[in-house]
Amino acid sequence: MEDSWQRIAAVEPQQTLPDGDVIIPFACWIDNQEQLSQHNGKIAVCLNGDDNLEDLSNTLHLFELIALEFPDFRDGRSYSHAQLLRDQFNFSGELRAVGDVLRDQLFFMQRCGIDSFQVREDKDPEDALKGLSDFTVKYQTAADGAPPVYKYR
Repeated sequence: MEDSWQRIAAVEPQQTLPDGDVIIPFACWIDNQEQLSQHNGKIAVCLNGDDNLEDLSNTLHLFELIALEFPDFRDGRSYSHAQLLRDQFNFSGELRAVGDVLRDQLFFMQRCGIDSFQVREDKDPEDALKGLSDFTVKYQTAADGAPPVYKYR
């Protein structure tokens, strides 16, 4: 599947974005919404763990994709963002994990509502996708709606 999105990690003041679909930092969106509405292409935002989802709630309907930054394997705040975006904010668009995304995380990311993954460049994407089927039993409820194992008793 072709990915039309280009991620722009940092946007300088007065920088012109390339034409096409771009993922920009959330702070850039907050500061430049009016100018960005004239962009030739779709706009998506990339949230990090410090970003407040309430600041996004009024414009959530404008995005078909939200990227969630995982800066480090030990930083799980974007799991919470994913769960809240799906359950509390009813976001139905694509949630994409970016950053330090590894095979070991994919199963749990998917359970939280993340449905696309940009694995680290030094990792094999085909091997990483196998992580989605590493576990067959789910012990608790999650955004994916799969029934937990105790419901089968």
